[in-house]
Amino acid sequence: MGLSGSGKSTLLRCLNRLIEPTAGHIILDGEDVATANSEELREIRRKKMGMVFQNFALIHHRTVLDNVAYGLEIQGISKEERDVKGKEAIETVGLKGYENSKTSQLSGGMQQRVGLARALATDPDILLMDEAFSALDPLIRSEMQDELLALEEKMQKTIVFVSHDLDEALKLGDRIMIMHDGEIAQIGTAENILTKPADDYVSKFVAGVDRTKILTAETVMKRADPVVSMNSSPKVALQLMREHGISSIFVVNREKHLKGIISVDDAVRKVGKTIKDVMTSDVTTTHPDTPLNELIPIIENSSPIAVTKDDGKLLGVIVRGSVLGALAIEEV
Repeated sequence: MGLSGSGKSTLLRCLNRLIEPTAGHIILDGEDVATANSEELREIRRKKMGMVFQNFALIHHRTVLDNVAYGLEIQGISKEERDVKGKEAIETVGLKGYENSKTSQLSGGMQQRVGLARALATDPDILLMDEAFSALDPLIRSEMQDELLALEEKMQKTIVFVSHDLDEALKLGDRIMIMHDGEIAQIGTAENILTKPADDYVSKFVAGVDRTKILTAETVMKRADPVVSMNSSPKVALQLMREHGISSIFVVNREKHLKGIISVDDAVRKVGKTIKDVMTSDVTTTHPDTPLNELIPIIENSSPIAVTKDDGKLLGVIVRGSVLGALAIEEV
């Protein structure tokens, strides 16, 4: 991503050599696309890379199905087979029932879906998307972003997406490359770019972003230390809480799976009983990928929050202070 003129679309088009690179290498499956001959390049474009353009690039006198199956037609695939694959791609993007409609009869969002279906029909390894959603209305654009995320989850494609919209990049990108004057300013996750900008340009570029939507539980959690074992006694739990100046402590088993929590009041009141008698299993938990904006309402009513893996293994703890501290650091 980057501002207009930063070189992002040029770089994208170098990947499939719509623009010839002047230097460097483009390695795909161990082969250098930059040195591929005409026949090899045609095969790469037909079978390994699909492209979705900003202006849709549809053939308006053709039907939706004929547009979607166009790449298969170029490959010499029989009409029967390309119609089957085309209809599958049309259904994938949510346009089932529009196969025989002319593309000129469709809305902008629907036309963009046709362009996406056409790229998917050839089942490429890589999708190149050049500001594919920038011409759409905000609501349709948001819907298409959600659709693309769902498709990626379902089809597990590699997608190279060009955008000048920071919010779009933060929403879609597993890794983001920010470009400036034809050069790479920074590559990283959204969280990495927001919390550790490489230079002043990147800092200014991401200024004003709502970090609570990007920072996650894993970002703000602290190490859950100390914890107490199920085999320990309430006296041990109480001693650990006193030594560390905390008012509660998590209980874990040998595999560090979270089993419960003990408050200092319960440890004092039930000091002669077992850990199982003293602890409560009613613990607020969250996944490490949970965005901070979803945690803030919870932390106001429940502290601490345990951060656990899907199997229940305890990774860390979130308290009000760690959330406020993370936001304060970002503001500074």
